[in-house]
Amino acid sequence: MTDLIELLGYVSGVYLIAPDLEVDRLVVTLAAIHLCDAVLCLVIARQSGRHQIGWTLAGLFLGVWGALPLLLQRGRHGG
Repeated sequence: MTDLIELLGYVSGVYLIAPDLEVDRLVVTLAAIHLCDAVLCLVIARQSGRHQIGWTLAGLFLGVWGALPLLLQRGRHGG
């Protein structure tokens, strides 16, 4: 279980900034980051004419890794 928590901490990038973060604070931080990424994906998908629900779910479950492809894509409306 400890290995899974460490993996989540490093994959999300949180442990790169705060390696001594406790497990309960890590979970709350990851939840906040994923919610913010979901909102970011929703806004960008809406403005670029992409599927809003799919990108919002990608941001919610994948965090920054779900938002990154959306940020790197060109918009469908004349982009």
